[in-house]
Amino acid sequence: MTDAAWEQLSDQAVAMCGLVYFLALLAHLVEWSMLRKVPVEIAVRESVTAGGGSAEPPTAASVTPERTAKIAMFGRLGVLLTIIAVGLHFVALLGRGMAADPNRVPWGNMYEFTMAGAFVVAFLYLAMYRRLQLSWLSPLVLGFVVAVLMIDVIWLHERVAPLTEALSSYWLVIHVVSAVIATGAFTLGGMTSALYLIKARRPDRTTGYIARLPELRDLDRISYRLHAFGFPIWTFAALITGPIWAHEAWSSYWNWDPKEVWAFITWVVYAAYLHARSTAGWKGRNAAILALVGLATLWFNFIGINYFSTTSQHSYAAPAVAPVVPGRL
Repeated sequence: MTDAAWEQLSDQAVAMCGLVYFLALLAHLVEWSMLRKVPVEIAVRESVTAGGGSAEPPTAASVTPERTAKIAMFGRLGVLLTIIAVGLHFVALLGRGMAADPNRVPWGNMYEFTMAGAFVVAFLYLAMYRRLQLSWLSPLVLGFVVAVLMIDVIWLHERVAPLTEALSSYWLVIHVVSAVIATGAFTLGGMTSALYLIKARRPDRTTGYIARLPELRDLDRISYRLHAFGFPIWTFAALITGPIWAHEAWSSYWNWDPKEVWAFITWVVYAAYLHARSTAGWKGRNAAILALVGLATLWFNFIGINYFSTTSQHSYAAPAVAPVVPGRL
């Protein structure tokens, strides 16, 4: 295939994966809307009865075996569509890398960085779906990925171009892969923390989406596990590989670059989050708020710096405002 054909394949795969993500979101929205008026305790009694227990059959007319099967079908359909969308998403990233001459990793500009970040969020969600029982997170994750891809395609899209001189390093793979994985874990953890705060305001609800979220202590535990997974990876990306790569590119480990400063601020916030939980017993609401502060600094560093700073040496990551000139930052 020619470079142009690979780029066209990538653009088509992005459009297709966005559509399939949207269909998966619709499937999960239908699933949860059908459960909206079914009390949680009735659904639990029904599942016990179906398993041979002695609980009395539910009296709610809306809870029937046919309806339960239909709800489960939409849930499985949503997961299947998400798997297909993640596969297409990977093809889009592969096509971007293969379209360049010479071939390269697919994160040479903000369009590709953002596409990769959305991919990791969706991939980590699927990877942890069964282990952490994340079915309740499906609408939020898919809504987030669809929104990010729309922004990426509409406002950040750039043509494939060779890597700039500063990015032509094997440290690009090491640094960016670790940073994006940590970003995906922190994003999922932040979503869980946000849902914790929402559920904490109405813990007595018996119907609707919020009522079917895990118990508050379970949401708090899942959020902590996701952040604990992402923190050492972020430490490796921001405080080890980043400075090493900066020294190789600019002959200095630390330049007080805005992205460097905000990466460090993000690290401090998440370090405070984990430290407070382990030593001061900060759990629940306070921990959730601190986690969301960390998420805000993370995404501001990821995208916001490119719009609010004119002094960053990471200008190769900013949206293109002029034709890309190979080898120029």
